[in-house]
Amino acid sequence: MAAERAEPEVPPGAVGRRVSCRGERATVRYVGPVPPTQGLWLGVEWDHPGRGKHDGSHDGVRFFTCRHPTGGSFLRPAAVSFGRDYPAAVQEAYRMDSAQVRRDGHAVDTQWGKLKDISLDRWTSVALNRSDVNGPGAAGAVRKTTPNVTTLSLSRTLLSCWDDVATISQQLEQLSQLDLSSNRLALPSDLSPHLHSFPRLRILNLNNCDLTWPQILEVAPLWPQLEVLGVEGNAIGELQRPEGVLQALQRLSLAGNPLLQDSVIGIAALPRLEMLNLSQTGLSELRFEDAAPGGHTSSFPALTTLHLDDNVISEWRVVDELAKLSGLVKLTCRRNRLVTSDGFASTARQLVIAKLGRLEALDGVDVSVCVCVCVCVCVCVCVCVRACVCACALTRCHGFHQISAKERNGAEFDYIKMFREEWLKAGGGGQPSSQFTCQHPRYLSLIDKHGDPEMGQRKPFILRNQLLQITFTFPDDPDRKSFDKKLPGSMQVLKVKALLRRLLKVHTADLTLSYTTPQKVGIEYEINNDLKPLQFFSIADGDQVLVRWS
Repeated sequence: MAAERAEPEVPPGAVGRRVSCRGERATVRYVGPVPPTQGLWLGVEWDHPGRGKHDGSHDGVRFFTCRHPTGGSFLRPAAVSFGRDYPAAVQEAYRMDSAQVRRDGHAVDTQWGKLKDISLDRWTSVALNRSDVNGPGAAGAVRKTTPNVTTLSLSRTLLSCWDDVATISQQLEQLSQLDLSSNRLALPSDLSPHLHSFPRLRILNLNNCDLTWPQILEVAPLWPQLEVLGVEGNAIGELQRPEGVLQALQRLSLAGNPLLQDSVIGIAALPRLEMLNLSQTGLSELRFEDAAPGGHTSSFPALTTLHLDDNVISEWRVVDELAKLSGLVKLTCRRNRLVTSDGFASTARQLVIAKLGRLEALDGVDVSVCVCVCVCVCVCVCVCVRACVCACALTRCHGFHQISAKERNGAEFDYIKMFREEWLKAGGGGQPSSQFTCQHPRYLSLIDKHGDPEMGQRKPFILRNQLLQITFTFPDDPDRKSFDKKLPGSMQVLKVKALLRRLLKVHTADLTLSYTTPQKVGIEYEINNDLKPLQFFSIADGDQVLVRWS
């Protein structure tokens, strides 16, 4: 440790505060002497434990505790910065005095280039990522500085608690997108003063914040309107069920967390969740035990897109479990351990397509896409400066490969041939064994669709074998009688709508279709692609199509 010298004053309540030192961030855990040296020392726990030297002990005496054996250091107060408040950080980040700009009318050099006639109160987006923001400042100062901000990045700052974040947000009444990644925020002791601090917040990034799922749920009542949540690279292991919170959530990224097997079911009841990213979470299993093989689970009722890249999935039964998700149409599962007997990735892709009958897009290419808060700082006099806030998760985002009708038919036909011998041994065209149907839940339906390849070429599409008895009902028009009609399963939804248009005298574009099946009473499935055939949606003989129009 360095020799004694005059040191600056340490701010009151320094323990728990965040500091920066040579570009690294740390949390103060101790303030006081460290014998036998003289003077004041700060004991800090680094965000990156490799930066430290010990665990909070010195010469056998413990001064503070670190979670990592090399996460701590002792620093003189002069070696660290406790940061500055929000208004000062804005002025520093954009290197300007707005009053001088308005008075002199000269262009000012900023980190975004030369700007002229800038008025901060017109800005809708502010990027303070990697700055030394430590709090809101004086009462009302945030509102006075940037009153119209809707998008704000505060990633990797010196904010130390949710109380300060809430005070900032409360003064930004239009705030809808917020990035708080790479911070260490103490939970509030009482949420009640902050329950109305985030009334319009829709998008929130909390990546790399060292959070657990219970901690996230504890503070989640503050975000009643939240639709997009990124919590990548945290300390999330077990996923407990959100009770009364996160009910508006549509997109959730848990990538890079050490999830416990089977804990994913904890979030399965989120009613509006459409996209879920479980990449790099160590998953090897997914099970939906409320549904038999080939059935539909009640879990994840709105899910359409699932990312499972970079896990350790090696069993094909996991793919069969995914088939139970009735709304799943987009999937990525790259760099797992799903292999086929020939070892070819193309064969594995065919198997996934054949097993997931509703899938429209699979995998694709890795594209570096920023899914975090992107800030567009719009200033007056036709100056527009864009700053991409990338501190929160440049994830491996996902360009999808669409599955064409030709690829699907080929995959399904090859799947039939690949497992034909097993099918015959299990009972073939009679009643296959339960073991075979559990391993290949779609096999019999694919035989019905394509025929037995060894009994000639592909199954001829004989109309009488393809006709489906469908009941059309009109839930919004109780006076209109339902009717039954036999239609080919290969009939395009658009042609069904054309038939209904002539009957109802309603424009095709105004028609909305869905269906129910006796096998899953009480569940209504959307028919949401006019270019797909009826059989694409697994509509079967005896199902009921619900017709609505605007």
